[in-house]
Amino acid sequence: MLVLASGSPTRALLLEKAGIVFYQKGVDFDEEALRYSSPKSFCYYATQGKLHRFLELHGLKEPVFAADTVVTCKGQLLQKANTEGEARAMLALQSGSRVSILTCMMYKTSAFEFIDISTTHYDFSVFDQTHLEAYLREGAWRGKAGAIMVEGFCKPYIRAVAGYESNAMGLCVEKLLPFLERS
Repeated sequence: MLVLASGSPTRALLLEKAGIVFYQKGVDFDEEALRYSSPKSFCYYATQGKLHRFLELHGLKEPVFAADTVVTCKGQLLQKANTEGEARAMLALQSGSRVSILTCMMYKTSAFEFIDISTTHYDFSVFDQTHLEAYLREGAWRGKAGAIMVEGFCKPYIRAVAGYESNAMGLCVEKLLPFLERS
């Protein structure tokens, strides 16, 4: 059985929808302590940190999966917003812009390790201010990289997409499945 080393409800939902049998056991890893300005580096080392922390605490008794997602827009690395004001600023930057969502995944078994960093690009139209304010009040942006939800709030604003939606949601199911079938 697969262990999802993450507390993310979205990642759990993606695994469930794909019919993957797993259990979830999040780890306490301080991503904010990482000092990488490159989105790819940040994403990689955050995922590696989560995986290593899980292994340090629990060992490798079953296959383990860890992931991290970041958002970039106009050259800025957008992690998780801590306040509504931060979320508003991130969303204002993304409104009417091209946004890139990077997810790093690490899947480890006793036989092999699979590491992938994938990017999904979105071109958004300008966000409606009333809709944006309702989204901010609702709080669904909490815990989301870049404060966005491509499967929720952002969906009506998508003009173009290049890449997998599952990747943008935090776990590229399409790339993970072949490796799960091997283990």
